[in-house]
Amino acid sequence: MSFFTDLAHQYIDGEWRPGKGSWDIIDFNPYNGEKLAAITVATADEVDQAYRAAERAQQEWADTNPYTRRAVLEKALQIVEEREPEISEAIVAELGGTRLKAAFELHLAKEFLREAVQLALRPSGQILPSPTEGKENRVYRVPVGVVGVISPFNFPFLLSLKSVAPALALGNAVVLKPHQNTPICGGTLLAKVFEDAGLPAGLLNVVVTDIAEIGDALLEHPVPRLISFTGSDKVGRHVATVCASNFKQSVLELGGNSALIVLDDADVDYAVDAAVFSRYVHQGQVCMAANRILIDRAIEKEFTEKFVAKVASLRVGDPADPSTHIGPLINSSQAEAVSKIVDQTVEAGATALLHGRAEGNLVSPSVLTAIAPDSPVLQQEIFGPVALLVPFDGEDEAVRIANDTPYGLSGAVHTGNIERGVRVGQRIRTGMIHINDGTVHDEPIVPFGGEKASGLGRLNGDSTIEAFTTQKWISVQHGRSQFPF
Repeated sequence: MSFFTDLAHQYIDGEWRPGKGSWDIIDFNPYNGEKLAAITVATADEVDQAYRAAERAQQEWADTNPYTRRAVLEKALQIVEEREPEISEAIVAELGGTRLKAAFELHLAKEFLREAVQLALRPSGQILPSPTEGKENRVYRVPVGVVGVISPFNFPFLLSLKSVAPALALGNAVVLKPHQNTPICGGTLLAKVFEDAGLPAGLLNVVVTDIAEIGDALLEHPVPRLISFTGSDKVGRHVATVCASNFKQSVLELGGNSALIVLDDADVDYAVDAAVFSRYVHQGQVCMAANRILIDRAIEKEFTEKFVAKVASLRVGDPADPSTHIGPLINSSQAEAVSKIVDQTVEAGATALLHGRAEGNLVSPSVLTAIAPDSPVLQQEIFGPVALLVPFDGEDEAVRIANDTPYGLSGAVHTGNIERGVRVGQRIRTGMIHINDGTVHDEPIVPFGGEKASGLGRLNGDSTIEAFTTQKWISVQHGRSQFPF
């Protein structure tokens, strides 16, 4: 696995070097347990070195002609396209993604890179009128400076790139900390892509480390003005608190408990297809996954029978096999946690139409129904292949159940009447909702983000410009102001 060992280093100020911590992060293949690489963790001092390198490099990069910045992004896109086969293999090996999932992630990654290419030229200023005679107000869009990015394990290449590429395009420097389960795909692989694309040293730094080694050094450091974090709401709450106490911005894309609502006039077969994909794509390890599938009682029997039959047909196994639908969860603790949730919910009285079992990190699908309305399972995000079927009577009850969650990330409504679906969607307190489609979507120019415990802020398109730049007012007095003394 020379691909992994070649990238098993820290990347600071344009140099590949071993970390100076006292222990190693071991990168495992979650399907077969193969050791892919060992990376000695970065220390808090190395985090400081990364941020200081970014700080030194950032201003010159911000002053660089945006067409020059765009050329680096174009080259990075070309490299990803040329290396797509080996990146795909890495996604399969490091995070247990199926072939379908790897293709899905890489397709989106390329789309976001294409948008980042355009972002380099997008920021524009304004000239605003003034009540003061002879004054001109100029409002400039300028980079925030240095951005800290913390990425998750489920779509590591895409979700790291989604912050790193636009931040660089807009004139910022970046320090990236990938998840410890995906240090290559979520971290050093990006460093290699941008290094080969000609990005000047210091503008992208990758530190592979853990809070056990560095504490809050990545968040509290005085250099970064913005932290872009994707992960759990528990950690996100801590990130937001530390950032606020240090007067820096945070963009948080957190967990979800999405509801896919099937109304009584829906195309049942199509809704089944959308629901199965929305719940089981990447083993359910997706923040937008349809945790809860809400079905009108008028079609509950037909939908349930067809849904269970389709789920039962999904193949569980080696993610490298193109016929596999469901591969491993990222690690044994995740597999154990998901199995425990299913067992506890059944013990509490729910009915398991399919009761998935764990074999190593492979967890076969579960489908649960007859769940008590006050069951804690309906309130939480399940990062695994478990579907909760919840019947309802009419739109009002569907809306009430859908909103009965601390989260608000994504969702879907299936109906034969599009405007009816839109009306229902408008009543759901969520950042995103899709009519007659799945819950798992991301597009480069559409605002992406959640409400409630699902996050703060938005990314993509104009929202990304808002996130990674700030406004600066410069006034020019062409005449002479009159002062009272």
